[in-house]
Amino acid sequence: MDAHQRKIDPLQKTWDPNDRIGDMLKGKRGLVVGVANEHSIAFGCAAKFRGFGAELALTYLNEKAKPYILPLAEQIEAKLLLPLDVEQPGELERVFAAVEREWGKLDFVLHSIAFAPKGDLHGRLVDSSREGFEQAMRVSVHSFIEMARLAEPLMTDGGVLLTMSYYGAEKVVHHYNMMGPVKAALEATTRYLAAELAEKRIRVYSLSPGPVRTRAAGGIDGFDELVNMAETRSPGKRLVDIAEIGRVAAFLVGGASSGMTGDTIYVDAGLHIMA
Repeated sequence: MDAHQRKIDPLQKTWDPNDRIGDMLKGKRGLVVGVANEHSIAFGCAAKFRGFGAELALTYLNEKAKPYILPLAEQIEAKLLLPLDVEQPGELERVFAAVEREWGKLDFVLHSIAFAPKGDLHGRLVDSSREGFEQAMRVSVHSFIEMARLAEPLMTDGGVLLTMSYYGAEKVVHHYNMMGPVKAALEATTRYLAAELAEKRIRVYSLSPGPVRTRAAGGIDGFDELVNMAETRSPGKRLVDIAEIGRVAAFLVGGASSGMTGDTIYVDAGLHIMA
């Protein structure tokens, strides 16, 4: 890796607008939902999207979160920075209306949000509350469906919808608890959306990274155990980083992945292939 490439690593705190990885996404415009801080998976993806030439809109959860997201939006020259709490009526519609006013169209959406009440997430699935399970499904799954519905009329030249899953959707992972069935629903949603939207040339993917030390992951009980398991069991005995995840996301958003849709793509250093 040369010095030019190192300067655009998303973990760095500065962004030179003259630095580019390439032009794979030049002319494409995308909405990234779920940036929490510079270490979040969503920011790793956003930085790579921008590095490959895309124009971006970012969202922030609320006014408390905005000061943390604003510098990141400035680093990657985001055209729009918009508030979005998917549990607040009308906020999703306002975000997509702003995107339409700014660009008139949209090429891709990254959905990287999930939530479950701590009491339900840390307990057994069999003990989870109806209210907690419904909230987890609303935020983590149904919001992706809503984004697909709002993005569809803006993707006039086709497009890509991308969401974030985890291996616990496929296999039972200790401590993942209620989020396992929720992420399984998200992966099934990906397949159904891919089938329904194919005639509009809209492709849909779930990206399934291995454990990454993010603020959101810190809410999972026993997360250090998941990290240790991944480091021990993956073929390379290592974790992935947000730059690696971002590069795969950029590939899926680009035209090189045009022959794929509905897939769950693992970026976990091979962890999922191990018994």
